[in-house]
Amino acid sequence: MSRFWSPIVHTLTPYVPGEQPRLANLIKLNTNECPYGPSPRVLEAIRAATDDTLRLYPDPTAHALCAAIARAHDVPADHVFVGNGSDEVLAHTFQGLLNHEAPLLFPDISYSFYPVYCGLYGISHEVVPLDSAMRIDIADYRRPCGGIIIPNPNAPTGMALGLDAIRTLVTDHPDAVVVVDEAYVDFGADTAIPLVAGHPNLLVVRTLSKSSALAGLRVGYAIGQPDLIAALTRVKDSFNSYPLDRLAQAGAIAAIEDREWLANTREKIISSRNRLTDSLGKMGFEVLPSQANFIFARHPDRDAAYLAAALRERAIIVRHFRTPRIAQWLRITIGTDSECQALVTGLADVLAQNGV
Repeated sequence: MSRFWSPIVHTLTPYVPGEQPRLANLIKLNTNECPYGPSPRVLEAIRAATDDTLRLYPDPTAHALCAAIARAHDVPADHVFVGNGSDEVLAHTFQGLLNHEAPLLFPDISYSFYPVYCGLYGISHEVVPLDSAMRIDIADYRRPCGGIIIPNPNAPTGMALGLDAIRTLVTDHPDAVVVVDEAYVDFGADTAIPLVAGHPNLLVVRTLSKSSALAGLRVGYAIGQPDLIAALTRVKDSFNSYPLDRLAQAGAIAAIEDREWLANTREKIISSRNRLTDSLGKMGFEVLPSQANFIFARHPDRDAAYLAAALRERAIIVRHFRTPRIAQWLRITIGTDSECQALVTGLADVLAQNGV
């Protein structure tokens, strides 16, 4: 606390990112990073861009990157907006498209940055509870609102809605923006991007942090019709006209264009996820059906905080949320097969001991 703070600072409850500890021989399964390095083409492109042109500002419109994203998703280039990670894209979206008198709607168990943005921008909001099976029920969103945002697949549950449900949600609210946050869509869910052409109120937000293994590069983007993109651009150019540096733009283009690398990496992660789900099921865990690069699991006879602490003693970290409804669940990132096997071995050792 400080007398120099602006009044809003006193009221903020900041987002708490996943821990980045410095432990020897750490198996890090807590922040949904890709267990494999990025495409070699990305590294080549970044090296090639490391030259005398770094003295110049980057392209503020990221024209070449927007064009590459447009080609990859078969949409016009004026339907694309890019930013410094999907978190920045979401921040501009909350301020530019979701800040209205009527409340914004999002799930009660969801990406924990959503209420943070609401607090930062003074956005009225209502949380919509997931059903008893931890699913989003779009019927619960049939109420007046100033906008809707849902992750698909949802985080931290990993469960996804089908395109028919997304189409219904967008159609039910023709006068409100519906944002579909697709950070994890590449791991088994269907993207809503094909629906954008027929729905001027739909915005789809994506990131290169997960499936493209570029969490350290910070590149996110949104796809929507030009009126929505124009709002994001106006907010961006009132905040930071150069959010993506030259190296990020070069690396992101290479990542977008290397579809073979993406497909291979995605399949490896999905296969590892299926094997880990089966292994934990045999150990008595309940594991929600995930279409993300993580799973959400709980054990009926062991406290989740105890399990997380016991794993940490074995240099394995997973994500535990001390919040209502999910305090007995663990979110576990899918690592390499050897990392997943180390997790299974560690949990078997913990379960064999007396615990709370």
